[in-house]
Amino acid sequence: MSDASRTTLALQMVRIGVAGVLGIHGYARAIAGGVAPFGGFLEATGFPAGVVLAWAITIFEMAASLCLAAGRGVRIVAPGFIGILAMGILLVHRSAGWFVVGLGRNGSELSVLLIVCLVALMVSTPGRVRTAG
Repeated sequence: MSDASRTTLALQMVRIGVAGVLGIHGYARAIAGGVAPFGGFLEATGFPAGVVLAWAITIFEMAASLCLAAGRGVRIVAPGFIGILAMGILLVHRSAGWFVVGLGRNGSELSVLLIVCLVALMVSTPGRVRTAG
């Protein structure tokens, strides 16, 4: 196997793994009846129309994770996931510290790792980046 083939395979594994981790949040929330409580949390933190926003996030996570897993629209969906993860850090994980387990609980480390993976996937996705002008 060539170096290029190994790199391609490794990036595919990261892309599919990240898509699975991110997608399961939306699917689990929808199946387990967690959208309304998530909407209530969003409203309590100051977002208007919390349930509508919670549904939008949930649907995005479900649909965009399929796109990410398939390698379609990576540069389009990855920034959306990064925004969701960044808001999660600001609203939930930051106050819990860095560690998810061990020296802490519910910290930021997994979200930061996922953001780094998403940025790496955006950078490594073939094709031209178009700029205005």
